[in-house]
Amino acid sequence: MAEPALLYEKREGIAYITFNRPQVRNALSPEVFCRLVDAWQDYAADDSLRVAIITGAGDRAFTAGADLGTFIPLLSGARQPEDAWDRRVLQDTQVSDVAILRGFPLYKPIIAAINGFCLGAGTELIQATDLRIAATHATFALTEVMRGFMPAGGSTIRLPRQIPLCKAMEILLIGEHMNAQEAYRIGLVNEIVPPDQVMPRAEELAHKIAANGPVAVRKIKETVLRSLSISFDEGFRIENENAKLVLATEDAKEGPRAFMEKRLPRYVGR
Repeated sequence: MAEPALLYEKREGIAYITFNRPQVRNALSPEVFCRLVDAWQDYAADDSLRVAIITGAGDRAFTAGADLGTFIPLLSGARQPEDAWDRRVLQDTQVSDVAILRGFPLYKPIIAAINGFCLGAGTELIQATDLRIAATHATFALTEVMRGFMPAGGSTIRLPRQIPLCKAMEILLIGEHMNAQEAYRIGLVNEIVPPDQVMPRAEELAHKIAANGPVAVRKIKETVLRSLSISFDEGFRIENENAKLVLATEDAKEGPRAFMEKRLPRYVGR
């Protein structure tokens, strides 16, 4: 029996999400979109999971973006639904948005392990991640404009807030590929590492995050995301509210206690 087009695993408090269509550079089919929605929703709900790593199978691609032979024709009406995945995409209008984390608040951290081509929806998706580790041969692009449509996975909103405006406009309007060195230079990714170190480095960072207070981690991310487009005063209000909530947790007592007792903290997430 063939493996699913997206793999979802849980190990040591880490959720592993893997695009699993290496034969087509991990292009996102309707099945992948649907399974990705299910994975994000499960990750959000499972209190045992502290951090997620998303990557692509093989060593050539994170993902080449939405499948131009299956997904895009389905949305445009050029192809009729053929299976349950197709029908779900058409019937549930939130599938595309939730998969790409657009309008779906997820305050647990996500690390992108970018092991090759990261194009179209791939470049859109990594903008919704928190840490991004790229292989030396990784390539990025928002090629939608070259195919006659626009990036609709959040890039016109997110990208200008994450990198300089003129670079964001260049990426959005021209659609050309960008290498890992340029992505690092403009701040789109955190680090560039050799291909065989992408997942080990992502896991190293994931374990460091998982060792921290989980409530504090989630509230930090929530505060940052909710404050991006509001005034400083409104942001400080959110920060104060969340800091107060975190300070009232058992973990906030455990952290200083463990420090004083010269041992590792035992955080319970409450």
